[in-house]
Amino acid sequence: MRFNNILSTSLSGLAGLSLGMFPTSILASSAVPWQKGFQPAVTTVMEDVNEFHDLLLIVITLITVFVLVLLIYTMWKFSAKRNPVPSTTTHHATLEMAWTIVPVIILVVIAVPSFKLLYKSDVIPKADMTIKAIGNQWNWGYEYPDHGKFSFVASMVQDSDLTKWAKENNVKNPKRLLEADAEVVVPVDTTVRVQVTSNDVLHAWAVPAFGVKIDAVPGRLNQTWFNVNKVGTYYGQCSELCGQLHGFMPIKVKVVSKAAFADWVSEKRKAAGLKPFPPQRRNVAKLNNSAR
Repeated sequence: MRFNNILSTSLSGLAGLSLGMFPTSILASSAVPWQKGFQPAVTTVMEDVNEFHDLLLIVITLITVFVLVLLIYTMWKFSAKRNPVPSTTTHHATLEMAWTIVPVIILVVIAVPSFKLLYKSDVIPKADMTIKAIGNQWNWGYEYPDHGKFSFVASMVQDSDLTKWAKENNVKNPKRLLEADAEVVVPVDTTVRVQVTSNDVLHAWAVPAFGVKIDAVPGRLNQTWFNVNKVGTYYGQCSELCGQLHGFMPIKVKVVSKAAFADWVSEKRKAAGLKPFPPQRRNVAKLNNSAR
């Protein structure tokens, strides 16, 4: 009976590991039990992070196997039984050149995609809109400067209110410690610049599925960007040890269609007492009469 329990537990653990190591349908916009890999990428930056991770995994595996083979060969070839008289060789020019040049080549192979990825994530392309995220103890404040400067505060939904909140907002599977009473809404396929700062201590605005993490520093304005290619709801958390309630500052980003985003902005402007946006005029190309 005890053996059966141990076997059942082991099989359950292996199943959980397999769910975390290989993409499955249960992987969502937040971490899941037994997950070992990244969340599904929804931005080009996060896709490049995945590719770089896979490259490093291959390099590390090859180095580990190579070193293991060398150790086993050395223990067998130069054991006391096979070499009762130790070798007096102290230098080998070719070998010393090899173990200097080969690591340099490996570092170059790693450095080139690393620098490209750092540049891509750090240099912000031409943004279609801007959002300002402000870290507070213990919630996030958001402003939409391009859409009338309306603002709101997003706080974590407490455990005691989670069930009631889920029913009122029609959320079937609420995520404990990740649900916020207000969400950041952005349109899909749109380059969004996020300006980040803090009102008190160091925080960090991070959404794993976007490949985004940037510090919120009091008195300083940092910025990052993302362009999500898939509609959905994505979760993150404050990723800086900011104090007692560090683990209770969730980030919830809802990516919607551009039409739905326009409707949401209109509702927010109305709630803030702002006038609706004037209707956009059609851009009519000017006709140049060249026959003169």
